[in-house]
Amino acid sequence: MNSNPKIKILLQKFVLNQCTPEETDEVIAYYKKNKLTDDFPSVEDIQNLLVETPKMNQHTADSIFSNILTSSKENETVIEMPLERSNFRKYISIAASVVILLGIGFFGYKQGILNKETQPQQKFDFKSNEIVLQLENGNVQIISEDNTVVVKDSKGNVVGNQNGNKLVYENGSRVETLSYNTIKIPYGKKFQLQLSDGTLVHLNSGTTLKYPVKFIAGQNRQVFLDGEAYFDVAKDKKHPFIVNADQLNIRVLGTHFNVSNYPEDNVTDVVLVEGSVGMYNTNEEFNSDKNTILKPGYKGTFNKENTKIFTKPVITDIYTSWINGGLTFRNMSFKNIITKLERRYNVTIVNKNEKLANEKFNASFSDESIEKVMSYFNDLHGIDYTIKNNQILIK
Repeated sequence: MNSNPKIKILLQKFVLNQCTPEETDEVIAYYKKNKLTDDFPSVEDIQNLLVETPKMNQHTADSIFSNILTSSKENETVIEMPLERSNFRKYISIAASVVILLGIGFFGYKQGILNKETQPQQKFDFKSNEIVLQLENGNVQIISEDNTVVVKDSKGNVVGNQNGNKLVYENGSRVETLSYNTIKIPYGKKFQLQLSDGTLVHLNSGTTLKYPVKFIAGQNRQVFLDGEAYFDVAKDKKHPFIVNADQLNIRVLGTHFNVSNYPEDNVTDVVLVEGSVGMYNTNEEFNSDKNTILKPGYKGTFNKENTKIFTKPVITDIYTSWINGGLTFRNMSFKNIITKLERRYNVTIVNKNEKLANEKFNASFSDESIEKVMSYFNDLHGIDYTIKNNQILIK
């Protein structure tokens, strides 16, 4: 296999669809020079063909890859191809390119395209103090709340604009296929996101949301949430809006509701402010007669262990106050409170009082500093602590 570092870089960019036209020509020239194919398809052809390949017979697909892999081992650069021009030859050329990519570690990306999935994402440092926007092709943009930024897709089309703490996607963009962006909100920050259909999402600190750049006619409007968000969903009876929170789906047509789905919690809470919400397990089809339907003023709680859902009436303002700086704990263990304080204020809390860990507390704060919050726990519950820089030590 060619050990030229330049061609490896170009191949990496090519499979990620990041090549300039000149670089694409260079990749094609490389393949032709090595006789891999004399009618190498365009980037768009490759993307379309890779989407179609799952329809091939599995035995045929396995044989293609096996034969080409064998050939590539016997002759590092030359793969003889049949003379006929056909879609089958194009599939072979795609497989050949994948074999080369195997040598530089990108087979996983090709598999992601076949499964209509994005690349495995690197673990995000929520204490980084930077809002990160990850595009469909893996490119990353840093969102600064002091700046104005234009968001483009991999083809250079403008799909959205960020101004301050709000990012707005355009409904009139030229995107015609379903592609996803992912936004990650670090500890200590909140952010607003307006989706292409006009839905407004308030994102709490320590939250990740994966969402379509543009919703496609005839398909459900689906997003994927880890963390907490308040949704003001634009009404569209023809296209249900679905929030996926791990094992739970929340389905609406147009309404206001809050979803809290943080990893430390053993439940996912859905609080309905207005309209109606359907809650159901992700391995089920939605059925309004069988699934849990929330009414305004109710909270639906999904147990992550047994997948059961139960509901109860609540004061919704308690659960949505975080949008305006509020902070509320209801029958929450102190170890979970510590995690939420770390997320809210971007601090590190070390608890050496093991007896406190599983004790449960109720408390509400209105845009208070971490110093005032800790002072409250000290005054009412005798919690001894010291604060130095961004670290809190509980004795």
